[in-house]
Amino acid sequence: MAASTQISLAVPSWSRHICAMDADVTILGAGIAGLAAAVACTRASRSVEVIEQAPALTEVGAGLQIAPNGMRVLRALGIEVPGIDSQAVHLIDGPSGRSLVRMPLGPGFRLVHRADLIEALARKLDGVTLTLRAQVTQIEGDADLVFDDGTRRSARRLIGADGVRGASRGFVAPDHPQRFTGQVAWRALVPVDGWPPEAQVHVGPGRHMVLYPLRDGRLLNIVAVEERSAWTAAGWSQTDDPSNLRRAFDGYAAPIRELLSRVETVNLWGLMDHGALPRWTRGACTLIGDAAHPTLPFLAQGANLALEDAWALARMVEDPAAYERARRDRVTRALAAAAGNARSYHLTGVPKMAAHAVLRAVGRVSPGALLRRYDWLYGFDPTA
Repeated sequence: MAASTQISLAVPSWSRHICAMDADVTILGAGIAGLAAAVACTRASRSVEVIEQAPALTEVGAGLQIAPNGMRVLRALGIEVPGIDSQAVHLIDGPSGRSLVRMPLGPGFRLVHRADLIEALARKLDGVTLTLRAQVTQIEGDADLVFDDGTRRSARRLIGADGVRGASRGFVAPDHPQRFTGQVAWRALVPVDGWPPEAQVHVGPGRHMVLYPLRDGRLLNIVAVEERSAWTAAGWSQTDDPSNLRRAFDGYAAPIRELLSRVETVNLWGLMDHGALPRWTRGACTLIGDAAHPTLPFLAQGANLALEDAWALARMVEDPAAYERARRDRVTRALAAAAGNARSYHLTGVPKMAAHAVLRAVGRVSPGALLRRYDWLYGFDPTA
């Protein structure tokens, strides 16, 4: 089964010869961050244009985990996302298949197909001008957009939601470095039957795997991470031979090996550590989501932080310095927590045995205690 789903909305094509829209806010990128910002800005009574280079609203990817902090934004925007209510985070020793600790979750944790969230956001674009087939290659001056055919447009206020390789990030922080983390990740989807409604993390030396069901519980999202010394692929993401994924986890328990034997299509990408950019605004352009602070996938917070950003900036779009002050410390703490999880998942030897003993002991006494250390993250209400 392919690891991608495409959705398309019936919207008019964009003519490269029309006059510039006099929108209050122009948004680059029609992903989760950009669409959420568009909906939030219209609810704040601002006129909005979203510019997207793709010919249709599409989403390549699979699952994501929406936590209560992100769910509060979606509910405030009036968006109901179809998905599965996650009941627990379940840590499992990968090689033995032995349960380490199952941490029950409260309300507000949902397992969502990324395409379903994109579609739900897109259906709320009432009054938003959606411009497709328009690739911004450069930003000049204060917020002057240069398109790939030489057309130029000026934006009154620009929100950069076009990711780590987008023109807005190149404009705001052109020389910001990235560092290969020493880890790569595979993503795949496989059909399953009756998978429990929980996020499982199968941990092991130098690698781990995250599994959770999507939609009606008959589709399983797989994200598998392996430590490597180098990443040389030219692309940000590439297709890979499923046998490479199976080989990396051939020391895992039989149920995992059987699951991976059914993977037909898999994508692979190198995990880069960018940190939060030193500044998120230049001129009239302000960054949100991955454009401002790409998030490693070890805390399942990339989409949630993007939703928080979108809500916050929609209310501070005329004062981007206040937006950055409100967001930077929280984002920095989340990035650090994600990096810490990656280290703890891949322990070996004595540290691994000690950590697993502690997890089993805590699981017997107070399985929810481990998640309470993230109250600062999940308990935050961005809409308050």
